[in-house]
Amino acid sequence: MKSKVKRALLYIAAGFVVLFGLRLSYGYLSPSFQQSISETFEAGSGSFEFSKKNYASEKFLAPAQNGQQSYSVDQKYEKVASVSSRTQAFDQDQGRVRSLTEQHHALVEYEQSSGLQGRRHLELAIGIVPAEFDNAVEEIGHIGKLSSIQVDKTDRTREYRDLRAKQASLEKTRESLMSLKGRAGKIDELMNLEDRLLDIEGQIQALGVSLGEFSQENEFCTIKLTLQEFTPGTTHISFLHRVRVALQWTVTYYLTLLFMLLIATLLAIAATALLEKLRWISVTTELKNQA
Repeated sequence: MKSKVKRALLYIAAGFVVLFGLRLSYGYLSPSFQQSISETFEAGSGSFEFSKKNYASEKFLAPAQNGQQSYSVDQKYEKVASVSSRTQAFDQDQGRVRSLTEQHHALVEYEQSSGLQGRRHLELAIGIVPAEFDNAVEEIGHIGKLSSIQVDKTDRTREYRDLRAKQASLEKTRESLMSLKGRAGKIDELMNLEDRLLDIEGQIQALGVSLGEFSQENEFCTIKLTLQEFTPGTTHISFLHRVRVALQWTVTYYLTLLFMLLIATLLAIAATALLEKLRWISVTTELKNQA
């Protein structure tokens, strides 16, 4: 009996030592893994809110169909590159970005800087002519350590045509109402007519602003750059601290595991006793019936 108890205690102690060793090893291996996750998270996706829209146009020849001749199509589109990079030389790489912007005759349309030394964060939205877009994206991708890059191109031709159609419709309505101004009528009717004309004029002006974004003079593509500064982790954790943390963790979880095993054993014993009791009752009943 004593040998069985000693053997059980030996198994329990061995399990504790093994679990403690695994937890201590994890403490040494996990920091680099956690740091890589942190760096990836901090880098972000290079996407941030930017309300201004840049549009460009491209002419292409539509193929002939059903015997008809091919025809030229003027496509309006929006092209956005989202670039995210990390750097240890923040000032130097920020200067490279601004120099590249000037080199490609681009415009900085949005800028936001935040953070303190060692943890600075820069967001730039750059408007650039379509012909320079691909080269600029490639050059920006070589600044710092590239984390992510995504280029999206969205067709806006239908939206442009709808705006043009709505503008033409409003202009016709305005001309029709203007023709009524010279006629005689009641004062309230003339005032309503004037209010209607003012409302239509406001809508036409708003449409003019929207259509102005599609004009050839304002043709740009967009580069959204996120530049994140980082410094390598240099925190040193002492061996005694690692041992204390590993010991606390092992005691907590190992005792929990032993408690669960004890409960499972007691339940198994109770279930076995119950089955034996039911079996005894069944045999007793059968013997009585035979008697």
